Amino acid sequence: MGDRLRERVLAIVSLIAQYFLEDRDLISESDLVEELLSVGFDSDEIDAAFSWMENQALHPPAQTELLPPMTSYRVFSAEEKLALDVEARGFLTRLRDMGILNDEVQEEIILKALHLSEEDLSLKEIKTITILTLFARAQNEWCREFDYLLEDNWSHLLN
Repeated sequence: MGDRLRERVLAIVSLIAQYFLEDRDLISESDLVEELLSVGFDSDEIDAAFSWMENQALHPPAQTELLPPMTSYRVFSAEEKLALDVEARGFLTRLRDMGILNDEVQEEIILKALHLSEEDLSLKEIKTITILTLFARAQNEWCREFDYLLEDNWSHLLN
């Protein structure tokens, strides 16, 4: 299967994720399929996207793949304190302490926030930046699984 199909399947997964991130009212799977068909996706593309998502749900990463809790504490610079309010800084610190963010991802989020801010970013704004950053990174990681799925390489998908 070609790059075009992979891109379309990624687009479907992105639309579904965006649908849930926007907290829309829940609709049935058939309504969601009808909506995807109405915007121009075909049934094979939609089936491939749902198959991939189902496989991810049935085979979550092993517990050992979670990041270990961090024991160090990041000190925010004066510029970062001006750009991020106390709640936003606390939110990032809490995510890092829980192992959801590692140093690299936390720094990426802070840099994005610094580029966006002309004044304090609120907790809601830093949550949005964090979700988009994590989603973008996850989507990049999913590309390998999409390649396997589109090439019908099931042995790699199940491992």
